[in-house]
Amino acid sequence: MENKVSINNKGVESAGLTKDYKEAIAEYIWNAFDAKATNVSVHFNTNAIDTLNYISVSDNGEGINFETLNSTFGNFLDSVKSGTFQRSSYIHGNKGKGRFSFTAFAEKAEWHTIYKDADSQKLLEYDIVITRNNKHIFKDENKKISANLTTGTTVTFGDIFHLTAYSFLCDEFKDFIAKEFGWFLFLNKDLNYTLNVNEYLAQFDHLISDSEIKNLQIKDSDNGNYQFKVTYIRWAEKIGDKFYFYFLNSEKREIAKELTSFNNNAIGFYHSIYVESSFFNSFNPNNSEQSGNLFENTKGNPVYKTLMNKLQSLIKEKQKVFLRGDAADKLIYKYEQDGVLPKFRNNKYEQERRKDLIDVVKSIYCIEPKIFQGLNKEQQKINLGLINLLLDTEERNNVIELIGQIVNMTHEEREELTTLLKKTTITKISRTISLVESRYKIVELLKTLVFDLKLFTNERDHIQKIIEENYWLFGEQYHLVSANEGFEKLFFHYNNLLNEPAGKRKKVVSEEKNRRPDIFICRKHSVPDILDDQVEMEENIIVELKRPDVDIGKMQLRQIEDYLEVIKKEDQFNSQKRFWKFIVVSNRIDDFTKNQYEAFKNNGKRYLVKAITNYEIYALTWDDIFTTFDLRHKFLLDKLEFDKSALKEELRLKGIEFSKDEATAITNEILLTET
Repeated sequence: MENKVSINNKGVESAGLTKDYKEAIAEYIWNAFDAKATNVSVHFNTNAIDTLNYISVSDNGEGINFETLNSTFGNFLDSVKSGTFQRSSYIHGNKGKGRFSFTAFAEKAEWHTIYKDADSQKLLEYDIVITRNNKHIFKDENKKISANLTTGTTVTFGDIFHLTAYSFLCDEFKDFIAKEFGWFLFLNKDLNYTLNVNEYLAQFDHLISDSEIKNLQIKDSDNGNYQFKVTYIRWAEKIGDKFYFYFLNSEKREIAKELTSFNNNAIGFYHSIYVESSFFNSFNPNNSEQSGNLFENTKGNPVYKTLMNKLQSLIKEKQKVFLRGDAADKLIYKYEQDGVLPKFRNNKYEQERRKDLIDVVKSIYCIEPKIFQGLNKEQQKINLGLINLLLDTEERNNVIELIGQIVNMTHEEREELTTLLKKTTITKISRTISLVESRYKIVELLKTLVFDLKLFTNERDHIQKIIEENYWLFGEQYHLVSANEGFEKLFFHYNNLLNEPAGKRKKVVSEEKNRRPDIFICRKHSVPDILDDQVEMEENIIVELKRPDVDIGKMQLRQIEDYLEVIKKEDQFNSQKRFWKFIVVSNRIDDFTKNQYEAFKNNGKRYLVKAITNYEIYALTWDDIFTTFDLRHKFLLDKLEFDKSALKEELRLKGIEFSKDEATAITNEILLTET
């Protein structure tokens, strides 16, 4: 008899049928399990040249009742299964599209089904046929009393195209079957569910990356005990279901399932939790609070609520263990590849800051990965940038407030983050000691250059190269803008650093525009404005490095004043809200410069030799800089108990001798220390 589907052939084709043969076969396997089958077999037959004669999917389910045929095969996108309770893994399809999946690889599908007639209690059998060109028509044929003793269905596909025997024997197909059905077969392992492909039993053990069995005991209101056997599975790859707690009764049959609240596929934490207990023998999954049946357990039962709290804690701990492994490293690697991490210069100081940021991000990620998920690239940059800014200040603990605005945190999570940041601070102190030790070595080497080898040391080849990589000598808060470049390039880099539109390089009108200051560093953050406590100022520094054998006198200060005049004449840099400091450095200062100290001593600033509105000029000796370093780090230096003679011996062992011929070698060693 010919019957019609509730939609025409073209409508079926436009409904989004799968074109993947693996997914198509999976649809028929799921249909078998939906029909309460416990054993499903996929079988195929080939000829001598490996061409498929047919493919079939057989099961021992309850068959397709002829009386409901029009409501099953006749409906489309409105399957009778759609009204079935969906917190059950035994009902998979509910759209009625699965029966048409054969069109991905065959011209015809024929069902031979045996079912038990409710009225006569006899087993009846008949055939159903659908062709690819007329999907909206299905024929039922050969209805009769069956000689078989059991129910079941076999769907056979004919006129196969695009497939060979290899399609079903290859590892790709076997892995797909394992991922799609492994979790379900594990769920029903004690009920002896099986899935075969030409006598090959589907295997899924290789997908289990981690597993654990725990036994929980929970008391009820009558002081009785319920025992719960909890099996945790972490899968190596994405599985064919979301991540659930599966609840099984004493007969090992699933009664209900609940999402684990950790369904974040982006981190690759694929998991399933199977819970067995007699508690679920009388469980009503439809009712969340109370039931008219006094003998039913519901989701409102205190035992169930306690169980769920314990299960959520268990899965959260398991996720942390997973994240502390490769997941956090993969996150950082992806950030590096995508250019999300803030930029750090290639010196030891900057690299220590980078490591501090990475450690904190990894640790926060292990506590709550959602903070770093679902963000586009720009949001990721902002997220990490804000964390990095806070870590560089005394407000490290404000990281907690920042994260709290991104995701809701429990009290326990906030406490854990607080502890984390304190621990990270301790770690940072340890790294800081190591950093100071490294800096001390650099200072000692620099002293050798400007004192012992001053006749052989020059600005460009030695001192400037070192200061470029170690501008912390003039303050931790500054950023290098340029080194040994003319004023036009200097201003170009300056604009870029301040995130102002650079456009074309701005022309400098001064005749001194080709003069090349040795070092230009600026502080992007603001400094107090003594004339206006409502608004702060921007601070910049230009440093002129002199040969160690050149005294700082009138001529050298005049050169710095020339730089000052270049800055003052440029319209885009003469704001009174910009503060400029000019520093000239050498080994000695002459009497003229000393008199300048005396002339400006009332300004209350050491080393000041000239001050005009928001411009100041300072003259320092290298000994001033080194002494300031020692005083700034005195406590740590005392604790480290440096042995200077041992330090020099260490450098000699590296091939560095303190001789007249070693100025360039020492410079290179300092640069090597930084990288």
